[in-house]
Amino acid sequence: MSLRRTGVLVAATLTSGLTAGLFASVSYAVMPALARSDDRTFVEFMQNINEVILNPVFMPVFLGGLACAVAAAVTHRRTADKALRAWILVGAAGYLAMFAVTAGVHVPLNYELAAAGDPGRIQDLAALRDAVEDKWVAWNTVRALANVVSFAGFSWALVLLGRSEDRSGAPGLRERVTAS
Repeated sequence: MSLRRTGVLVAATLTSGLTAGLFASVSYAVMPALARSDDRTFVEFMQNINEVILNPVFMPVFLGGLACAVAAAVTHRRTADKALRAWILVGAAGYLAMFAVTAGVHVPLNYELAAAGDPGRIQDLAALRDAVEDKWVAWNTVRALANVVSFAGFSWALVLLGRSEDRSGAPGLRERVTAS
């Protein structure tokens, strides 16, 4: 197994883990805390987070994770180890599902929040919140779970990769990383 293919799988694992952690923490901590807030605080916070998340740390991880997931699936498509290939496909499918939910549900809802303008000038904050909150929260849970599946798939693929190389007599992951 080439170091490049292994590196792509490691990168897919790391990026899926980072995004899974982000979306899961939003589900179990951030949104429940916001549920306790008044309508203006909810709308203002959501507008702010949707602006600041588009930053030089998040975007390369989020979009790079998509690229790494696809690259891992493509570079391992002909591996003889069917279980390894299957778990990589699980990881890639989970990441693609998370990405699709983000693009298809969260981005439009975030645009709706942004288009509403300054929370101090919105006539009916409660109506805006009612139009967005439940759908945003439910679909965030879906994307967090899809991303956890992605992370688990890529993680198990790394375990299988290490095991298969140890049995084959080829240099194991440790030896190849040390030799590079």
